Amino acid sequence: MQYNAVGTRENIKVIGSESFGGMRVDVLQYEELRGMNDTTMAKDLWFMKQENMKVKQIAVYLENDGCKVEPGAMSYFQGNLEMVSGMTLGNAVGKFFSGAVTGERAAQPEYKGTGMVVLEPSFKHFITLTLDPGESIIVDKGMFYCAQSSVTVRPIMNKTISSALLGGEGIFQQELVGPGLVVLESLVPSEEIDIIEMKNDVLRVDGNFAVLRTGNIDFTVERSAKTLVGSAVSGEGLVNVYRGTGQIWLAPTIKVYNYLKAARYMGVSNLNSLSMNTSRS
Repeated sequence: MQYNAVGTRENIKVIGSESFGGMRVDVLQYEELRGMNDTTMAKDLWFMKQENMKVKQIAVYLENDGCKVEPGAMSYFQGNLEMVSGMTLGNAVGKFFSGAVTGERAAQPEYKGTGMVVLEPSFKHFITLTLDPGESIIVDKGMFYCAQSSVTVRPIMNKTISSALLGGEGIFQQELVGPGLVVLESLVPSEEIDIIEMKNDVLRVDGNFAVLRTGNIDFTVERSAKTLVGSAVSGEGLVNVYRGTGQIWLAPTIKVYNYLKAARYMGVSNLNSLSMNTSRS
């Protein structure tokens, strides 16, 4: 049986698709929302349309394969699929203890078999990746959305106290190890992400907008200059430092969106009265 998450709906199109083994991921996009039933909702939807804010949804098609999903993200599934939680009487205590320490969910639903799994609609953006065997990436907490069963998803502790406490990334991030397909949930679209290629190089970033790095990149927090005076003069204070060979994904516009949210929360109309300087000194 051929499964199709678009179904009979005419206002949805597939804007991206990626396959690996027995799993295919389609990124669906609702071209227009027409369900408004009051004027306030109509105004909101009109402004969203002008800014090209569109609802997206992930559809996963499995052929004798499996996928693990962020808890609470499943909308519906169809076919000869079995959902398992990964929790047993034997590992429940360990998983709950680990979750309390790392902040990760104790149970991660996994769907196995042949069929279709459709995840919840969202205004966020989705990025699909295929990891080679042994290839690993480290992402910000909250970015993981779903992955092929062959992908290992685990919390990873930042190696130094400075990176954990001062880097803005938290003590734990998530490491994904291939092979397999991965879907990440992003605050910004892929066209606002700059992929920096590193070859025995150093990258210094003022703020925590490096949303992804390959697993062989070291991360620390250091002064922007060699001396305290130099750091003070530069106005940058502490910066996040990445060393090694691999990739860093930078999303500088995250600063802008956080800036706009702060302005709205504070009721500020003159944006010049707020500062986007996130330097830590």
